[in-house]
Amino acid sequence: MRRAALRLCALGKGQLTPGRGLTQGPQNPKKQGIFHIHEACSSIHVNHVRDKLREIVGASTNWRDHVKAMEERKLLHSFLAKSQDGLPPRRMKDSYIEVLLPLGSEPELREKYLTVQNTVRFGRILEDLDSLGVLICYMHNKIHSAKMSPLSIVTALVDKIDMCKKSLSPEQDIKFSGHVSWVGKTSMEVKMQMFQLHGDEFCPVLDATFVMVARDSENKGPAFVNPLIPESPEEEELFRQGELNKGRRIAFSSTSLLKMAPSAEERTTIHEMFLSTLDPKTISFRSRVLPSNAVWMENSKLKSLEICHPQERNIFNRIFGGFLMRKAYELAWATACSFGGSRPFVVAVDDIMFQKPVEVGSLLFLSSQEKQHTTTNVFHFTFMSEKEVPLVFPKTYGESMLYLDGQRHFNSMSGPATLRKDYLVEP
Repeated sequence: MRRAALRLCALGKGQLTPGRGLTQGPQNPKKQGIFHIHEACSSIHVNHVRDKLREIVGASTNWRDHVKAMEERKLLHSFLAKSQDGLPPRRMKDSYIEVLLPLGSEPELREKYLTVQNTVRFGRILEDLDSLGVLICYMHNKIHSAKMSPLSIVTALVDKIDMCKKSLSPEQDIKFSGHVSWVGKTSMEVKMQMFQLHGDEFCPVLDATFVMVARDSENKGPAFVNPLIPESPEEEELFRQGELNKGRRIAFSSTSLLKMAPSAEERTTIHEMFLSTLDPKTISFRSRVLPSNAVWMENSKLKSLEICHPQERNIFNRIFGGFLMRKAYELAWATACSFGGSRPFVVAVDDIMFQKPVEVGSLLFLSSQEKQHTTTNVFHFTFMSEKEVPLVFPKTYGESMLYLDGQRHFNSMSGPATLRKDYLVEP
């Protein structure tokens, strides 16, 4: 089961937006090392990037041959390092990649990325970022003596995606760039940026931070990755930020509402909300009345069901993480649209956790509460509405914890700003 959390507010209400800066990459789209995203057929949405990944892993594009190809990866165990000390250090520029999405110069690409409002589908961008992040990590851990990589690199979580207040036109080329910014023993942080062509230059659109983990050639256990050596004060700061991010994630996890009780301030918030819904005529805890311009949380849900076909598999024969993100995002967008009564715009994405792999053939329940289920991914999206939105009130203790969790994520965004509709992104 996927849980897609969404937070919604109205334009002009002092929406919080992250304050992370962007360093714009090289502007020449013809620079060596750029992979062009284009479609050879309707079933492949990131042709060169995904093909490069298949080549690195030795995966087959044929569903019937895929199992055999994965069996052959067992022979790569001898290339795995026994410790990180035996691996050569790498530089940030060793993993730097640029990817061009030529929506302007190749108009036949537009339909797959196009919304009915003539903007770019953000769900497709999530898919592209996921593929790029994996490829960047393979570049960092490249073994020149081996034709195929013995590592199985998978997405562990999306730490943050910050929007830079730029609208996305479906008629202008888009460029992605990124590199490994921090390395642990078996995990890597990847920084990625997205730009869109405006006039003669690529302007920043978003800044993304993904965390990837390395597994052995059969994807059964952890594997060591090459250490990373910063070469400048700027790179040292990026590496230091990666260490801080790791510590923040650990601290955030330790204070999860699934592990610890709410704080005194949060308990007061929930109790005051509860008191505001009591019917003054009955003086009873059982009689609940909604305040004006409010809805019960249980009445704001939407659900969807997807059959996980082989078409959506990744290079390791599991369901592609980018597909999961796209489906969760589009459901969250639809929920925000239905709840707010107008088209919402994404402000930030944070704490997407890939807890368990999803097998091909699975039934994918999004926000499902039917029968037995297993939570494999948790998503957090923050949207802004162009209209005033109603308040949402929890009825149960469980819903109160969801409310507080959403409040925590909303408050974790850094700087206040007023966002304009034309600067934001739709699905």
